[in-house]
Amino acid sequence: MSIETIARRYATALADVVAESGTSGAVQAELEAFGRMMAGNAELSSVFANPSIGHAGKEKVLEELIKRTKPSRTSANFLRVLLRNGRLTELGGINERFAAVLEERSGIVSARITSARELPAGERSDFEKNLAKLTGKKIKIDFAVDLSLIGGAVTRLGSTVYDGSVKTKLENLREQLVNG
Repeated sequence: MSIETIARRYATALADVVAESGTSGAVQAELEAFGRMMAGNAELSSVFANPSIGHAGKEKVLEELIKRTKPSRTSANFLRVLLRNGRLTELGGINERFAAVLEERSGIVSARITSARELPAGERSDFEKNLAKLTGKKIKIDFAVDLSLIGGAVTRLGSTVYDGSVKTKLENLREQLVNG
């Protein structure tokens, strides 16, 4: 099973739980802090990833971390479930997917626009308006620059990619010329 599938299943289940209790923001912040703590400490990450360390030893470490960080009951129980199922090392990916699920459920769509140059505020605003009109939802855009695009932009909206880059147009033209 792929990491993405695993992350989606856990994130969706957690989103269902926090939707009922109305604690999504707090749980998200606690799990992100826990994820940063694990990512920032190689020894801690290796403890949970090491198959030669028994479950009881990992459980002791997790319980001590829970005791020190004092997360909500929902967050603590979720971390325990991840440990029990051997998925605590996947927390970073689960957190990313959890944030995406929460945004999606609140009517926000994430987009990433990669352009060949830094876009001025007016163009950024135009992109946001056009994507909001296209989706009928509120848009959260992450802008990036990739000089190899030569010109134009590539927009990723969920799993859909709109590629208007000069680089891709040149590659397509080359393919047409080579193939006849």
